[in-house]
Amino acid sequence: MTSSGAEILPRAAGGGTLPSNLPRTALTALAPLAWGTTYVVTTELLPPNHPLFAGLLRALPAGLVALAVTRTLPKGAWWGKAAALGVLNIGLFFPLLFVAAERLPGGVAATLGAVQPLIVAVMATAVLQERLSVWRAVWGATGVLGVGLVVIGPDAALDLVGIVAGLVGAATMALGVTLTRRWGRPAGVSPMAFAGWQLSAGGLFLTPITFLIEGAPPVIDPPAVLGYLWLGVVGGLAAYVLWFRGVTTLPVTAVAVLGLLSPLVAALLGAVLLDQTLGPIQLCGLGLSLAAIVAGQLPTPAGPRQTGVQVGPDGAAR
Repeated sequence: MTSSGAEILPRAAGGGTLPSNLPRTALTALAPLAWGTTYVVTTELLPPNHPLFAGLLRALPAGLVALAVTRTLPKGAWWGKAAALGVLNIGLFFPLLFVAAERLPGGVAATLGAVQPLIVAVMATAVLQERLSVWRAVWGATGVLGVGLVVIGPDAALDLVGIVAGLVGAATMALGVTLTRRWGRPAGVSPMAFAGWQLSAGGLFLTPITFLIEGAPPVIDPPAVLGYLWLGVVGGLAAYVLWFRGVTTLPVTAVAVLGLLSPLVAALLGAVLLDQTLGPIQLCGLGLSLAAIVAGQLPTPAGPRQTGVQVGPDGAAR
């Protein structure tokens, strides 16, 4: 436990997860797997041109449900921390994600999001005082390359607004993930309560902005109801409970690499549901991405030239 009372579990030397943390890593991976469905749900089920409303419905109802179930509110400085994390991880990230999903092919939008592990690796050097791990930087770049090979075809449309939204969204959540790892989770606060704080804060942040910019809500037909329920329950509450649990108990760069699963799922769903083909180049990219995800969970190789994270006897980064 850190001096601030946040719960941080021990880590293996070199920044890799301990074998006993494999189940936690697998559960954390379910979050980006669920997020990979966002692109097909957005384009096939939701009403167009309402990214803020989609983000609002994904965040606020799920957050309020989590608060009602856990009956746990922040205390002291955590009111401000929860609000900041909620704005970064939810309030800003969600609408940027939906803007990118609406204006770009799912593959292009997903590839922009795949740069998040690289951004996290850089931010960790400043915010967490971790040395930049060449091992994870190389594998993070390999993962982005692999995702690009999987999802970007020769006819991919490039929209400037969508590209900016995707990159800013990746940077926003990368900062949120890094700060979440720095602050940890307050002792005695469950992952559901912790997720509820952030989903509620992000939803409240989005509420006035949504109605000022987008006006009246769109007409919601039965497919849209299913889409919003899926994004709110599975892609919102359930996914973020698992994600924040992983971020606060596993090495931050290792968790960030798991985000590569999201674009891979988006590409596979496109192939299965939208008749998008996966050729030899796409399959090669899939292999590279999966290799990067696995390598990102392994301890950084030790050696005299190692520049990875140093971990003290208490499990804290040095």
